[in-house]
Parts: sequence; structure tokens; C-alpha cells
Amino acid sequence: MKTLQIKTAQNVNIKFTAANVFQRLLAFTVDNVIKFAYIYFGIQLFDFSLFDPAINGDTWTIRALDVLFFLPVTFYSLYSEILMDGQTLGKKLLKIKVINEDGFKPSITDYIIRWFLRIVDFNLFMLLFVYVASLGLSDQYTLLMLLFMCGKLVGFLLILFTDKNQRFGDIIADTIVIYLKDDVQFSQTILENINDTYKPTYPNVIKLSDNDARIIKETFKTATKLNDYKTLIKLRSKIIEVTDIKSVHKSDKDFIDIVLKDYNYYTQNM
Repeated sequence: MKTLQIKTAQNVNIKFTAANVFQRLLAFTVDNVIKFAYIYFGIQLFDFSLFDPAINGDTWTIRALDVLFFLPVTFYSLYSEILMDGQTLGKKLLKIKVINEDGFKPSITDYIIRWFLRIVDFNLFMLLFVYVASLGLSDQYTLLMLLFMCGKLVGFLLILFTDKNQRFGDIIADTIVIYLKDDVQFSQTILENINDTYKPTYPNVIKLSDNDARIIKETFKTATKLNDYKTLIKLRSKIIEVTDIKSVHKSDKDFIDIVLKDYNYYTQNM
């Protein structure tokens, strides 16, 4: 597997293992099975013909019902990654997740860009496919299937041949997909010693992910060791930006130390 070394905005090098094309393909397959299962069972369980008397052949209403029914499928990867910290059900099963190139959790805008650009990664030639089919060339089965498959392969080929295993959406959104191969070791890197009587100060630390906490801790340790006050200031600013914390500590060191302890307190007691 490919190892990525990311230099954070605080000039600290963090190593990750990039998810390979086969892991991502398997996750993609699992997610599509879930989508097809939703469509199949939705059609089987709900008798849409019951709406016929109400809509009385109104084609606009029929189209609106179609749109509503397919909304969960259309936006599946977008809302899953936002709500599940960079993972869909398929990614969670394969132990892979999306992070940004700084190592932190992507913003909602990053997730939207990735989702929107799936049209390039997986459906690049779909419009051309539809156009050719509309010309009455449905007998040109080989041409139609070639167009369809080429469009689906764009994302696959980019993941296979780019340095960071990125599809087009990842490249534009500055995101990467990593393999969480060392869940236990990973969690241990963010552990802090806190006693049973510890009282947390900043509840908003729950907005951080384990990956964020790992980067904060490693950056904090390095900057403290080197007395790198500029990096501590940058790190404090980044934490406040991500969590919307209102700091009550004047010292950067004290603030970051408490943030790490609070994060451990809340994640160990949730």
C-alpha cells in the first residue's frame, strides 16, 4: 500500500496509508448495493399506484414523486460523508475515510465538491451516451456500451495512476482517502492521562475527529519541544476556527493541553 506523507499547515509531517483502488471499488460496490436495495424494497413495499386517483395523470406530480423517491439515492454519498465523518457505509466497512490534504476533517464545501464532481469521475460520457441513444442508434450496442464503460472508468483510472490515489473530485476538493489500518494504535496516539475527577472546559472539542486530535497532539509535542511559538499560535487559531471555542486560557500551551484533555474526556465517556 502507498504511504502518504502530509505536511500540515503547522509544518508537521504526518504519515497516512492511502486507500488503494480496489478498497475504494469495493466500498463503491457496497454503497451501490445499498442504493439498489433501497430502490428495490421501496418499490416492493410502497404501492405507488395508490397515488393515481389523487394525481389524476398529472405528469408533473408524477415526476415530483420520482424526484422525492430518488433523493436519498442521489445524495447518499454526500450526506453520509458529512454525517459519518468522511465515511459512507461502504467506506466504514472497508475501514477507509476521506480527509483533506492538511490531514484535518474536510469542510462541507469539500464534501459537496467531491459529490458534485462524481459526474466527471463516473458519468463523464453519460450525456454523450444519452445523445447517441436518442439518435435511434440503439442497435449500435457496442458503441453505446463502450461510451458507458469509458465514462465509469475515469475515476477508476485516476485513482490507479495519480500519486495520492485521487479521483478528479478529490484533486479539486484537496481531499484524499486513507486506510484506517491501525485503529487501535491510532486511538492510542491521542490518549491523554486524565483522572476521574477531571472537569472539562470546552464542550465544543467534540467537533474534532480522532484524526484532528492526532495532528493537534503531534504538532503540539513538536512545537513545545522546539519552543516554536509561531506554530503554537497557528495551531491555536486552527483549533478555534474548527471548533468555534471561546478560549478562557491566555497561554497557547495551556489552551491546547486542555483541548486535548477535554477531547479525551468526552470521547472516552460517550
